Amino acid sequence: MLGIDFLASRNFDLLRGKRVGLITNHTSMTGRGEMTRVAMQRALGSSLTALYAPEHGIDGTIGAGVHVSTRRDHVTGLTVYSLYGPTRKPTPQMLAPIDVLVFDLQDIGCRSYTYISTMAVAMEACAENGKHFVVLDRPNPMGGWRVEGPPLEAKWKSFVGQIPVPYVHGMTAGELAMMTASSRGWISQSPRMNVVKMQGWSRNMVWQDTGLRWYRTSPNIPHATSPFYYVATGILGGAAAVDIGIGTENPFGYAGGSGVNAQAMLAACQSWRLPGVSYSPYSRNGFGGVRLNIHPHTQADLTALDVMLLAEVNRLTGGKALSRMSGSKLNLFHKVYGSESLYSNLRKGVPSSQITRSWANWTHSFRQSRQRYLMYA
Repeated sequence: MLGIDFLASRNFDLLRGKRVGLITNHTSMTGRGEMTRVAMQRALGSSLTALYAPEHGIDGTIGAGVHVSTRRDHVTGLTVYSLYGPTRKPTPQMLAPIDVLVFDLQDIGCRSYTYISTMAVAMEACAENGKHFVVLDRPNPMGGWRVEGPPLEAKWKSFVGQIPVPYVHGMTAGELAMMTASSRGWISQSPRMNVVKMQGWSRNMVWQDTGLRWYRTSPNIPHATSPFYYVATGILGGAAAVDIGIGTENPFGYAGGSGVNAQAMLAACQSWRLPGVSYSPYSRNGFGGVRLNIHPHTQADLTALDVMLLAEVNRLTGGKALSRMSGSKLNLFHKVYGSESLYSNLRKGVPSSQITRSWANWTHSFRQSRQRYLMYA
């Protein structure tokens, strides 16, 4: 039972008598498949006063990194303020029509996906403007145990790395909101806040175990399994002359490079013997490499796999995957990874296994520090 459904079962008691704003998009659906904004407008009437849309827009059709403009919602008739344009953090003017701001977006569980960045800056804006913040919780589609990847260095804080959690954090949006509100320095000040918990979700559930319908969270996350592939090749996808399958039936499901010998790439991948991950060779449009097949319950470290794939594609392109990156591409690459160390280490020939081992102490300490914010067993 999603947070929105539990709140509806209590007749939206938290929101009664208040002017309500909603951070929402096409993934904000009840368990029965009704838009959150429609269910809320029916229950609250004119008290639902404003909508706010993250990256990809309220309909989820706008491409990655493309600015979203403020417009009128054709479903509710309300103004949809853009939180992914020149303004990422709600301004005092945007918050003027509301008393409480509700966050209801389906996240995918990876630090570089911007929905949690939108949540963090909205929390800060609510604190600064005396507004109440409410999170309607939703499942982490990769489950609640997977914690992987490098830390985020402060100098690389950005909208693809807004809060200093591992690349894969294994938390729900509600849990992340609680941790963000309580951790020193993550946001400048914390709002009055409620998290409406889900009922019946547990940490060992991936999306396929929930019985819920998956809605494409953005153009390149079409399937409930897409978050796993996003983690396995998203960092690789920031390099030059690489192919990760954007535009195919399984975006992020490919790992290839310009002129790469597919059989050589396949042999390398198979030698890693990662449980729950298999590969098949492919060649298209001058690119060669492997198609990935990832089991949702795999025990493999998928962020480590991403680094291993990048190192191998770079080797098989004679170093071009890294050496041919433009300045702006390199800047985004560092932001997504959270530091310059991956680029510099791979250029120096440091083995990927050594790079990924260096995260171990950090992910272990994060597991311990997140413990008090976990709301589900």
